[in-house]
Amino acid sequence: MSGKPKVVIADDQYVARGFFEMYVKMSADYELAASLATAEQAVNFCRNNDVDLVIMDVMMKRGLDGLTCAETIKNNNPDIKIILATSTAEYQWIEKARKANIDSFWFKEYDESSLLEIMDRTMRGESVYPGKSPDPKFGDTQKSGLTERELDILRELTTNRSNEEIAEKFNISLNTVKRHIQNMLNKTGYTNRLELAVNAKALGLVVHDDDRTDRRGGND
Repeated sequence: MSGKPKVVIADDQYVARGFFEMYVKMSADYELAASLATAEQAVNFCRNNDVDLVIMDVMMKRGLDGLTCAETIKNNNPDIKIILATSTAEYQWIEKARKANIDSFWFKEYDESSLLEIMDRTMRGESVYPGKSPDPKFGDTQKSGLTERELDILRELTTNRSNEEIAEKFNISLNTVKRHIQNMLNKTGYTNRLELAVNAKALGLVVHDDDRTDRRGGND
């Protein structure tokens, strides 16, 4: 590598993209090569230009999601370092990013380390992943107060799937689905499944894979 590492930013949110740009420009150690609004633009840019580091949001409102495109970039050029970032508390993406050989993962809202620190460590060859999952407050409890199965069902509720559809997906009885939903209502203090879904989505507590892109109107 010669000169400063060339950095590509990909985030569909203007404010977040500007935040990333500021970090790169403030540092004397990096050069901003491109700031892009879609993950697919990052794939194309990396295919046709010299790039050392990509900072990419997981969720995109238009086109393919960041996780899918990050994996494509890695397949095309394994030497490019990639940091996936998200403002949600969805922990399932961590394991998916590891399996895709993504170098580092950063929770925008929850990580104690700054983006610049993650960039430096990643460029030194470290694979930097959170030591623990975010644990935001959810009604009268914390995310950690919900079981794995409850989180699975909550993830489906955010897509407006019916209890019957959820039961079929997880191969469990309808009564079991209703029991898990009631348990979540008891823990959170919310009054119905709609409140559970709306608040989970607003908080980014869990995010369904369908919502990583615009297929079902994702947000981040």
